[in-house]
Amino acid sequence: MERDGAVYEGTILRGRELEPVEGRLVVGDDGRIERIEEASVDSSSIVLPAFVNAHTHIGDSIAKEAGGGLSLEELVAPPDGLKHRLLREASREALVGSMRRSLRYMLQGGTAACFDFREGGADGVRMLREAAEGLEIDAFAFGRESLEAMEAGDGFGASGANDAVFDRERTATREAGKPFAIHAGEADASDLNPALDLDPEFLIHVVHPEAIHLDRIEDRAVPVVVCPRSNLVTGVGLPPIEELTARTTVALGTDNVMLNSPSMFREMAFLSKLSDLSARQILRMATVNGAELLDLEYGVLEPGAYARILILDGGSDNLAGAIDPIRAVVRRAGVADVEAVVFEEPVD
Repeated sequence: MERDGAVYEGTILRGRELEPVEGRLVVGDDGRIERIEEASVDSSSIVLPAFVNAHTHIGDSIAKEAGGGLSLEELVAPPDGLKHRLLREASREALVGSMRRSLRYMLQGGTAACFDFREGGADGVRMLREAAEGLEIDAFAFGRESLEAMEAGDGFGASGANDAVFDRERTATREAGKPFAIHAGEADASDLNPALDLDPEFLIHVVHPEAIHLDRIEDRAVPVVVCPRSNLVTGVGLPPIEELTARTTVALGTDNVMLNSPSMFREMAFLSKLSDLSARQILRMATVNGAELLDLEYGVLEPGAYARILILDGGSDNLAGAIDPIRAVVRRAGVADVEAVVFEEPVD
């Protein structure tokens, strides 16, 4: 929703470190955060930056929970994996409608942006644009399969360096000033070096890095997007997230809607209980870090940032009595605890 000159009260998770402060967040008429005031307030709300889902495939919304028991290759490998067959068989109307439902669901859960790897070439990009029309979520389209898809979209999303040679697409994205991202190290380590040779803006998955890959990722400061629920469902294992976070910027994504709901709440809770990362690190992965991948002017609550805010009811039956608000957000909160989703439109 859009509000001009609004004030939001409660426990505010301020700045890049998500420091909990009691007080008020003031939004100016230009849609940007004007200031954060520390003060005693009569509100149990938890005010945090809206989520950035850094890797989705929402075209799969047409086939939720299909393919139980299939391997990763049988599920999603192009061109004949189950999801690609189902996408080819579905009507355009059904695809757009199902994607719109997933985008609406993400909005309800406080997601301000998703980075979607688009199947279907340039027309797939247009379908995402159609599905997102009139919705406040920023659905970034990483075109696939052709340069035309990249030109129509916001970047290029490569399937993996073992699937094809992407030198031409890498050059074209650089010339267009758009990001190039690529799946790498999901099933095994064999495609990590060739993926890194392409100098991507970020990698997806990195479940099986070896020492040489971790060194290259750190030396080149290549960000990584991890999707732990998807990795577990497809049986490829879990990435070494603690080591990755020690080496580079790590963001969080939910991957294929066929396999998982596009819920950042569920992704955070899952990761928090399967890793030694702190709740603050995980919440940064779901907000600040994801926004930094595309230099978005939100994803953090600080003066000057666009006001894209998620407000949780800290007095709900689920969250009341929580001692640590960050742990409560990461490990416990859900859509039922959402009090408001505030996406101010920038006015420059």
